Amino acid sequence: MIRRLRRRLSPAVVLVAVGVTASVGVAAVPPGSSAVPSGAGALAAAGSGATADDALTLWYDEPATSWESQTLPIGNGALGASVFGSVAAERLQFNEKTLWTGGPGSVQGYDFGNWTSPRPGAIEEVQDRIDAVQRVGAGWVAGRLGQARRGYGSYQTFGELQISQTTPPGDVSDYRRELDIAEAVAGVSYVGDGVRHTREYFASAAHDVIAARLAGDRPGAVDVTVAHTAPGNRTRQVTAADGRITVAGSLNDNAMRYEAQIQVLNDGGTRADNADGTVTVTDADAVVVVLGAGTDYSDTYPTYRGEDSHGAVTERVDAAAAVPYDELRAAHVADHAELFDRVALDLGQRMPDIPTDELLAQYGSDAAGAAQHRALEALFFQYGRYLLIASSRSGSLPANLQGVWNNSTAAPWGADYHVNINLQMNYWPAETTNLAETTEPLWDYIDALSVPGQVTAEQMFGNRGWVVMNETTPFGFTGVHDWASAFWFPEAAAWLAQHYYDHYRFTMDRQFLAERAYPIMKQLAQFWLDELRVDPRDGTLVVTPSYSPEHGDFTDGASMSQQIVWDLLTNVTEAAAVVGDDDTAFHSAVADTLEQLDPGTRIGSWGQLQEWKGDWDDPNDTHRHVSHLFGLHPGRQIAPHTTPELAEAAEVSLTARGDGGTGWSKAWKINFWARLLDGDHAHLMLAEQLQASAFLCAKPFLLRWPAVTQHDRSAGILLARFKDLELHAVTRNQGGLGKRQVGSDIEFPFVSCRSWGAS
Repeated sequence: MIRRLRRRLSPAVVLVAVGVTASVGVAAVPPGSSAVPSGAGALAAAGSGATADDALTLWYDEPATSWESQTLPIGNGALGASVFGSVAAERLQFNEKTLWTGGPGSVQGYDFGNWTSPRPGAIEEVQDRIDAVQRVGAGWVAGRLGQARRGYGSYQTFGELQISQTTPPGDVSDYRRELDIAEAVAGVSYVGDGVRHTREYFASAAHDVIAARLAGDRPGAVDVTVAHTAPGNRTRQVTAADGRITVAGSLNDNAMRYEAQIQVLNDGGTRADNADGTVTVTDADAVVVVLGAGTDYSDTYPTYRGEDSHGAVTERVDAAAAVPYDELRAAHVADHAELFDRVALDLGQRMPDIPTDELLAQYGSDAAGAAQHRALEALFFQYGRYLLIASSRSGSLPANLQGVWNNSTAAPWGADYHVNINLQMNYWPAETTNLAETTEPLWDYIDALSVPGQVTAEQMFGNRGWVVMNETTPFGFTGVHDWASAFWFPEAAAWLAQHYYDHYRFTMDRQFLAERAYPIMKQLAQFWLDELRVDPRDGTLVVTPSYSPEHGDFTDGASMSQQIVWDLLTNVTEAAAVVGDDDTAFHSAVADTLEQLDPGTRIGSWGQLQEWKGDWDDPNDTHRHVSHLFGLHPGRQIAPHTTPELAEAAEVSLTARGDGGTGWSKAWKINFWARLLDGDHAHLMLAEQLQASAFLCAKPFLLRWPAVTQHDRSAGILLARFKDLELHAVTRNQGGLGKRQVGSDIEFPFVSCRSWGAS
């Protein structure tokens, strides 16, 4: 078994696995062992032969021309950049995750999605109609409960850092552009007019900056001008002084203030500040660029504004610029490796000496061979972990629909937080692949979201607790809009609460459960204790109005709605016992409700798991959503070992829906097949995704290879690949947050494992 392992964890943990289709090894390793040397600071020349480092390196033999499908992503949670690798004029499109239009102060106005005028009896009117006719069109419901969205906003690009050569080389050879995901360092290397030029780029969480270094193998070979460009939807002042470019202004829509500072440091040669806010370096041996950025965003309701970012950005850039580049890089690599190096995956792979786009193009061909195919699969698995680390670190917002990367002022779906699966899917791999710390931004975000969510719960529903609907933003948008098939999903927060409890189940951190998880879970349980309604058909408690996401009519008690509420109330019951909550009235109410709750698990006339309480499923329906299988994954209501009849019905439904769908849908289906212990089908769907070259296409919201515009898809497939491994034995404590006691005495919630039974 070949393992590429650097830093070590304490104490020991070993995962020994046998895959359904191949022999598999997964390992997280103890401390004290010697680490494999880190990837070289200088890039290898193209065509020099595959090395151990290449197994975890994406590399290409030409610059990127498409942001969507070709740029290399780096990130530290708050900051992200996409590297083009152009020779004459390098482009780093970059982001700071809080730079958003919309919200308080928007020129459109802003209402948090709450009804702008009272609608007494509106929800009851919809409920009564559903009781009377059972199925009500989404358009009719939206007309009574929805409203036009105002000031919703979009995630913004911060602009581009451009580094242009004064005299571009006339002859270029040996070009290589790469991303070492084990070190989280991107780079470019080429020979131009007889000089080998090397560049490195990384986004450091340790220093909260983006850093770059350009060098040549001859003295005085670096002549560049550094500049910043940005879209025109903002005010913008640019100055250059002492080698530092300062860009400051505010967005036109909501007056959000922003600032970026770019420090240019030259080793040798001369440096000049230009009147247009650029900096030029001439005859240098090397140039280092340090970039910091921020806004006046705060996660505090209702203003969502804090201090001007000038002081904080200045402090960060000053501190990072004072550190020698090698030390800055080493601190970044060590910080990244502390997370990334916890898991190694061996599928018997062999990485060939070909660019990654060729590796992808050859995937599935007989000529390439199984070992080469597995090399791509193993790289893809680790690339998903890399993206989660890069887009979700403590102190930042959580990963959005595009992680942290966006080159637009009007991103598709705003690059927002869809909470009807997408935000949740982003974090499915966090616990299972030993990246628990990446969930910290999620907890901070949900905690902050609960405050405006309490207002929506009281004003719209008259309930205790809190609620959020289908999608939201950094500005506490917890109410509704008027897109009929995607405006109503009050179950979203209950689904988010599952992540809190799963974090506890993985870490056994009782303090986290008592202080952070349980209060949120209890508030949500209170909301549903107030909201559930007796179904006149059979006397059970149901969610109403209920809508199976983006599919069909509004009804009473759609399966997904019931399964999510069952999951929440079951989890809060278990959690209450652990934390010792002595609220007996609450416990009694939850127990009574669970007893009366329709569980949302019915087997229909053709053996399917019903999507609705009525037996209305069409066996020829291939809709991309399979929401009624929530209890199979990520829930724990359905499993082959504990509820075989329901598992069989889930398989009937899944087979009928087929393997088609959009990226996130396919990722979820792969997880379903893994939960059904059919690793062959899960792997088949993964292979089909890779063979279809979806990662190379420039369509919005597909995971792009190498970068990402639908982050949830990469996370979902990563988890599915992990679940496709049938884990055999685990000891305890993989490092990270607290102790991780996993084995026969506690469930491993996301991993199908015969030795432990179903979760």
